[in-house]
This record gives sequence, structure tokens and C-alpha cells, in this order.
Amino acid sequence: MNDSTLNPSAQTASAPDYSKTLFLPQTEFPMRAGLPKKEPELLARWEAIGLQKLLREAGRDRPKFVLHDGPPYANGNIHIGHALNKILKDLVTRSQQMSGRESNYVPGWDCHGLPIEWKIEEQYRAKGKNKDDVPIIEFRQECRAFALSWVDIQREEFKRLGVGGDWEHPYLTMTFPAEARIAEELMKFAANGLLYRGSKPVMWSVVEKTALAEAEVEYEDHTSDTIFVAFPVASLRCEGASGGALEAALLQASIVIWTTTPWTIPANRAVSYSHKIPYALYRVTAAPEGNWMQPGQSFVLAEPLAESVFKSAKVEAFERVAEVPAAMLAGITCAHPLAATIEGYAFAVPLLDGDHVTAETGTGFVHTAPSHGREDFDIWMASQRMLRERGIETHIPYTVDAEGFLTKEAPGFTGTRVIDDKGNKGDANDAVMKALVAAGALLARGRMKHQYPHSWRSKKPLIFRNTPQWFIALDKPVAGFNGSLREIALSEIGKTRWYPAAGENRITGMIANRPDWVVSRQRAWGVPITVFVHKESQAILVDDKVNARITDAFAAEGADAWFAEGAAARFLAPDYDPALYEKIDDVLDVWFDSGSTHAFTMGDAEQFPGLAGISRLREGGRDEVMYLEGSDQHRGWFHSSLLEACGTRGMAPYDAVLTHGFVLDEQGRKMSKSLGNVVAPQTVIKDAGADILRLWVAASDYSDDLRIGKQILSTFTETYKKLRNTIRWMLGSLAHYDPSRTPAYEEWDELERLMLHRLAELDGEIRDAYRRFDYKRVVARLSAFLNTDLSAFYFDIRKDTLYCEPLSSGKRHAALAAIEQIFRCVTLWLAPILVFTMEESWLSRYPQAVSIHLEPFPDVPAHWRDEKLAAKWAKIRKVRSVVTGALEIARAQKLIGSSLEAAPRVFIADAELQSLVETIDFAEICITSGLVIEAGEGPEDAFRLNDVPGVAVVCGLAEGRKCARSWKVSSEVGADPDFPDVTPRDARALRELMAAGLWAA
Repeated sequence: MNDSTLNPSAQTASAPDYSKTLFLPQTEFPMRAGLPKKEPELLARWEAIGLQKLLREAGRDRPKFVLHDGPPYANGNIHIGHALNKILKDLVTRSQQMSGRESNYVPGWDCHGLPIEWKIEEQYRAKGKNKDDVPIIEFRQECRAFALSWVDIQREEFKRLGVGGDWEHPYLTMTFPAEARIAEELMKFAANGLLYRGSKPVMWSVVEKTALAEAEVEYEDHTSDTIFVAFPVASLRCEGASGGALEAALLQASIVIWTTTPWTIPANRAVSYSHKIPYALYRVTAAPEGNWMQPGQSFVLAEPLAESVFKSAKVEAFERVAEVPAAMLAGITCAHPLAATIEGYAFAVPLLDGDHVTAETGTGFVHTAPSHGREDFDIWMASQRMLRERGIETHIPYTVDAEGFLTKEAPGFTGTRVIDDKGNKGDANDAVMKALVAAGALLARGRMKHQYPHSWRSKKPLIFRNTPQWFIALDKPVAGFNGSLREIALSEIGKTRWYPAAGENRITGMIANRPDWVVSRQRAWGVPITVFVHKESQAILVDDKVNARITDAFAAEGADAWFAEGAAARFLAPDYDPALYEKIDDVLDVWFDSGSTHAFTMGDAEQFPGLAGISRLREGGRDEVMYLEGSDQHRGWFHSSLLEACGTRGMAPYDAVLTHGFVLDEQGRKMSKSLGNVVAPQTVIKDAGADILRLWVAASDYSDDLRIGKQILSTFTETYKKLRNTIRWMLGSLAHYDPSRTPAYEEWDELERLMLHRLAELDGEIRDAYRRFDYKRVVARLSAFLNTDLSAFYFDIRKDTLYCEPLSSGKRHAALAAIEQIFRCVTLWLAPILVFTMEESWLSRYPQAVSIHLEPFPDVPAHWRDEKLAAKWAKIRKVRSVVTGALEIARAQKLIGSSLEAAPRVFIADAELQSLVETIDFAEICITSGLVIEAGEGPEDAFRLNDVPGVAVVCGLAEGRKCARSWKVSSEVGADPDFPDVTPRDARALRELMAAGLWAA
């Protein structure tokens, strides 16, 4: 029977109001969730009872599961990506806690670095102030105050998501003890010989006036000038036999390069080729008058690219003169294209064989400016011995300064600018191209749209620029450990569990191919590179006493101590003369800060006692450490943490790494204010509640990019409503539950035992899904169970028993006992996901409870599992599906109203299946007032389902009268003269209620 059929207003005027005799659901758990109002009340309750402390007490002596928090920047309100990240972390920590681990989540914040410093500079610019006019310690204090204000704001926003953790004791990279530890970690690299100062091309932001790490770079569309430039062959050295006519022809030819950075031509020092590519000498035979390439000129090009080069240069006809072997290219030295017209370029430009050269685009020759490209630098440095033997100057020029101006080492272009301080294109490209035209060296020009590095903060283009920086070496042996930093890191990657597994290949490729780590930044807000360099020998000072003075000062006063007046003398004296040493004032790459956080969270027993004494699985212990962030952190936090820990401890800081995708709008587009498609978590919480966001996170495939928008959220709101109503119905039914009346388990009907079997099945699946961090499987399995097994099957069947059976009915009490177990399992399994709703449900059922979040996952008895019973009911449910299908058609044809008006005939061809179905009250299972089972295939016009062969149903009407209490149609209605309008079963129920004083007729 359905709840809707029990409306008292539907009773006839003369009949008693039997609705008062039914055991209808009774609960104060509201149908409308009102989450925006209810959730803050629950947060306040958790605060009042000290839930975090209670959880830590409950977890004492358990194996630890530490989800080390990747610190967000403290520089603005949280966005939907933050919400995804923090909710996902909360799903991990809560489910691990309920699985029997001690999972103490300590949130953290990144407080140093460019994002925060940039905000203070923006404020200065708005007020017309100049950062350089402000004392550095004063400026740093403003950065500190700004970061702290956003820590407080973000903390409340994260807590509002229902994220549980030690919010009163987070870690901040700017606390004095943290700054001391970061400096100490850096000094370990100085001690083990991996820290060095070198000159290499790095990605440089002219706008922000600092070097940037790869993790701080985004690749965006950018339109660049492109040029083809002739490098005249100046000399040719042939090994062995003379090249004869070809040698003579080459001395009249030019090597052609193609580049998208004309401004780097003044820094050119070589041309690279590849011995794997076929090259040839070509002569122009026809070209328009006044064309930059003229008839009679000869050029060396890669054969696969020659035609496209001449087409770009508007050449009408050309001829291939001869093949040019790689051995001959190795002996060529060119003149710089500006040597004949501008003083300062009269140096040799050798040809170098490089693996980075391809025949995909360009000319097959690569303009090589070691000041402005990693591959250029690498091949130049690898060729040093050969260059010196040939008498070629190996100096790498500093052709561009910090503000993007070409320097005196770019003769003829000093003062022109590559990029200005607003990030706009300067005049250097045009100046260089004009000079190349004047020298007769520019052969063609154009423009190309391509992906180009931009600062992720300023969104402006970067340049590669050779500057003195501090590096951590990846290929030098690490003192005290076996192998280089790169080798140790690659080995540790293989020992780590990656979720999803593809993360292993991604970070492996990044570590295998990355250059040395640039750890210096030319900024003010950060932990300084706390080293002293001997002015004469350039040796880094490594002294335990000096290091101890630095860390002690930082722990007491913070890193500002490094910038205070007299700092050098304070730290060096009395052991060393400060006049002999250079104090380094660059600050550390903020990724080094965050990469060091494991050292001062899992190693600080005083500040974070719950994370002290961790016995890592990697070391044969029982405790596990996980890192969880977006997939971009393979080149960010996962990456820097791995290198930092491997360089100081010889092992990764984590046992497992889980990554998630990014949040897109419903059309799969990146969110932006200009598109108006931004979904703010604050808005979703205000309108629908945090549990809706949490359900969206848990149900989504986080390993890929996720989508969100009004329609998607509306779908999850409907899913939530169905789930809540199912919980509410169980709570209402359990208002009549009396454990003392529950019959022995052996006396329960099969249907109840089947439901407990389903709980036993689900227990294994849910636990496995939580163990694998597969939350979408948790949601999918429980949603199917609630909707298919419970609402559409078990609860629907059992409503008649629960509402109408007598007070003493063992069948009713067994059903209530089963529902109690179902309620406990479902709410406990969903507690890590719907933290507010399951807490509200739990307290509604158990008012004296402290919190559902202190409970473990349910302990499901092994004897509940009954595979034989499940196999039997799987067959019964298939037969039932044919009956319910026939009833739906009869209802659509207006032959019946409710299923209780029906008495179908069910034909079963298989005798064994027929016997199976006849062991139960199949009419009760089909929710009909009568039902006849017959052998055979059934009449031709009977209802059938293709996937249930041998079963047919003919829908007929039930005979008898309608019971005024249960609404069943029965010929037995009126058999009891005292209750002439109900069935004998209902009459018995009424007598018991009257005898108990619970109802008066």
C-alpha cells in the first residue's frame, strides 16, 4: 500500500477514522532540509562539543593516516576549485577515520611569494607609492598582515564547507618556527653540495622583475614576429680530402635560420643543425625585383623544408646544387649577420650538432643564443672544449636586463626594449629587423600565433633571460645518499601509489627532463636564501654554528632578522669577518617553502603533536602519508616536495598521491568573469547548502575535469531530496521500533534477511570504494540501493506490514529491526559525504549521541550474508518485474487505480521457477490483493518481458470488498462482525490497540 492511500479525508463520512490506528511514520526530521540555516547550527554544535578533540582522543593509538594539506595562497576568497579540493580532502580524512585510522587533518596556508607581494604592490600603485622607497622590513610586515587577514577569511569559508580539521592550529609558512625550518632545509642543500650559484637562462617576468619557476607559468596564445635570417659562411674546415667545388660554393653561401624572437639575434653565438637531417645547397634562379632573396644567391637548408622556405621568401624558382654532408656542416663557421654593419659582432659563429634540431618547421638550422634558451645554453655549454680548441670566445653575454632593456652587450640596440613594465611588446624586435634589412641578412618575415609562456599571476608574456641565480643540482651525487637527486626522485616515484595511476608517468617525465631547480627570486616577501658567499673564492660558507644562529634568530623573530641592520655581523661574528662575505638577499622560490612543509608539520611535535612520531609505511612502519591536489601539481607541489625531501632525507615525503581535475562550466568551458559562467561556492551554499556541493564532489569523476552549473546542481539537489526523504521515512517508521519485541533472527521473513544480505554485500563494496578513494562508486551503489532495493522494492512492499499489522506482530517488529540496521549502515556510510545531513539524521534517531562522526563504519555480521537466499530472490524479482510491468499498463489503460485493485494471473513455464515463487506470498511481494500462479506459457495476449522468458501475466481485478483500513480488496472483509468494514487481520490489530488503550472505536 502507498502512503497516499491513507489520507483520512478519503474515508467515507460514516466510517471510523482508521488513520489513527495505523503505525504511520512519525518524525520531527523535516522534509525540507533548510541546509543554509541548519548547517551553521551543526557547525556551532561541533565547536561547542569540541568534536576535533574528541576525534583525536578516539583515534589515539590507531595507525595514522596523514593527508598533508597542500597550502593554498592566502590572498582572496575561495573559489569552486578550492571547494572541490577541500571537500575531496575531507572525504579522504573522514572515511579513513571511520575505517579505523587516526586521520588528523592539519590545514595549511602558503603565505610568502609573489601572489601576496603583488597584492601589496597593487595597493601601493593605487596610492602612488613606490615599493622601493619603503624599508624592506616594513614592506614585509604589510605582506604578513595581508596574508593573515585572508587566512582568517578562508578558514571560515573552508569550515563552512563542512571540512573537519584542526582549524585552531593550522600551519602557516610565515610563522617564525616555519620560516626557521624552511631556512634550515635550504642550508641542508648548501651542506650536501647541491646548492650552487650559476648563470643560466631562466623564465623572467619583466612586469614582476623576477625569475619564475615552470609551475608559475601558463602557456597562452601569443602572436610573434617570425624572421628568416642569412648567416654568411665565413670559413670551412674539411677533414681529409678537400671539398673541391662544393667547398668553394659553400664559401659563397649562407646558412638560413628561422626564429620567433628577433630580439635575440644580438645574442646569437652559434647555429645548430642535426646530423640526422639531410641538408643541401640551393641556388635561387628567379625572384621578383627588389625581393630580399635574389637570383644567384645560394643557401643551405634542410631538404624537407627547402620548398616551404623559398615559398615564404617569395622565390619564384630555385635549383638544388648539391647535398651537404653533416661532416662538412661541422666544419663551417659563419659570420654574424650584423657583423658587416654594426661594430661589436665580428666574432665567429660555429655550427653545432644538436639533438634538439628537427625538420618539422623552420629551416633545419636553429639560431642559438645561449643567453635566451635552455637548449641553446645546454649545447653551448656541452661544446665548450671544442670551441676553445677552435679559438672561439665562449663568454655568454647578458644582453637583456631585468626591466627588458637590451644592454651594452647588444651593440647597436642598447636601450631598446623587448617587453615593457606593462607586459606590452617593446621596440627591440623592430629595431633588430630594421638592422637586418640594412645588412641584407633578412630573407623573409611574418607573424605566427602560438603557445607562449606567460606569468600565471600578471598574465603577461615572459622572456628567457640569462641571469645569475641560485640552483639546486639534480644530477650531482647527494652526499649521504645513493645517487643523484634526479635518480633518487625517480626511484621514489616508483615506490609511491598514484591515484589515478597515470600520475606516475606524468611526474616521471617531468622529473626526468627538467633542468636544475632555480630556487632564487628577486623579490622581498619570502624566506631568504640564508647563505654567505666568500667574496674572493665564491665558496658558500657551511658552518653549523652560523646556521644555528640563523635558525635560532628566525625562530624567535622570523625571517625579517635576515634583513635587519647588522645581520651579517650578527650571524658571522665572532667566527668570521663579515667584510669578507657576501650576504645573499634573494628570497626562496615559494615552491621551496611549500615543498618543505612536511618538515615542519610532520616533524614538529610541539606545535602539531598529532603528526609527531609518524612511522611511515615506506620505512616499514604502519602510518601512511598522502598528498592530494589538482593535476597541475605534478609540476608544482608534488614535484617540489619530492625534490626537497629526496635531497634532505633520501625519500619521498608521501606514500600515496591523489590528483583531481579542474572545474569547468556545464559546456566544458573554463570559468571566467567575462563569460559570466563562474559558480561561486559561497552562492551555492547560500542557496542550497554545502551538502549539495559535497554530493556533487563525491558523485563526480574527480580524476578528470568536473563540470558544474545551475542544471547540474539542480540534478544533485533532486538526488539529495530523494535520499533525504528515504532517510526521513526510515526515521518516521523507527518511531514505532521496540528492540525488546524483535523476534529471533531465524524467525524473520526472507525479505528482511534478504535486505541484511544486501547490507553485507554493500559493506564490502563501500569499504573497498573508500579504501580506493572511489567516492563516486560509494554514491552510485548507495543511490541504487536506496532507490531500487529500498524505496521501489522493500519499503514499498513492507508499508502494509509496518502500518497495518497488529501491535504484537513479529513480522512488523522484524521489519523495524531490519530498517534500524539499514538506517545505521546507510547513514554511517554516507557520513563522510553528507556530513551535515547524516549528523542531523543520527541525532534525530539517537538524541543522546555525541556525533555520528565519532562512529566507525558499521560492523556488519558475517552471518547476514546468504548467497543462496540472494540467488533465489534474484529470480523472484525478475518474475515480479513482469507483474509490475503488466500492472503499469493496466493502470495506464484505466483498468485499475492502485495495484491493490488487481489480482493478476501469473504464468510460469519453468516448473522449478514456479515452485520457487510459490514458497512466498507473491501477492504481497507484488503489492496486489490477490494473485494466482499457473503453469505454462500463458495466453498469446498476456504481458511479457523479453529479458524474462517463460513468464507471462494477465491482469485481472481482485474480488471482494475494499478494506477501510488497509485498502486491500478481499472477500474476507466483514468476516469479523465487530469490524464489518475491515479484514480479519485489521480487526485483530484494532482489538489489540483498544486493549492497550491506544484507540477507541
